[in-house]
Amino acid sequence: MNLTIISGSHRKESQSARIGHVLKLRAQALALFDQVDVLDLAENPLPLWDESIFSGNKEWKSLLAPWKARLNASDAIIVVSPEWNGMVPSGLKNFFLIFGAQQLGHKPGLITAVSAEQGGSYPVMELRSSSYKNCRLCYIPDHLIVRNVASVMTGEDAEADRHVQERMDYSLAVLKEYALALKGVRESGVIDYKTFRNGM
Repeated sequence: MNLTIISGSHRKESQSARIGHVLKLRAQALALFDQVDVLDLAENPLPLWDESIFSGNKEWKSLLAPWKARLNASDAIIVVSPEWNGMVPSGLKNFFLIFGAQQLGHKPGLITAVSAEQGGSYPVMELRSSSYKNCRLCYIPDHLIVRNVASVMTGEDAEADRHVQERMDYSLAVLKEYALALKGVRESGVIDYKTFRNGM
């Protein structure tokens, strides 16, 4: 079982990337997945989507090949999103325009929102309402919101860190079980991306 964590901030040295690596360490400590990768949109920026991506453009093919290989091999996805003015960053929305059902379809996703203060609910709502439509990523019912992120999982507040870690560990364990269950769906032969390429 492989897990891929998408750090959705395109800001260098972001709190989203830090929390993505915290999640990676927790998943490894719990031995839930065989391999855990972090794809950071700040370290690996993607150009804005354009229609040439569907026409065999060589530059797109070369750029996306390593991303597609990692995502294709994944059994579960974590999407870490900061809240920028109450919204998901444009780079993360762009990610969902570029990668589709072949890479993300019928795989469980755990939303992890990051907020500098007491927010964080808007990215959860936005991702649940629109990002899954064509890529068919299946968000699990649980999600994480890391509020006051600059002081979380830093050792400043042991009690707060314990609470967040317990919730992370629980959500990761649930994600693993969904990964096991949805593997059977993908292997069932019932999925038809050719006839039903897009969601409704």
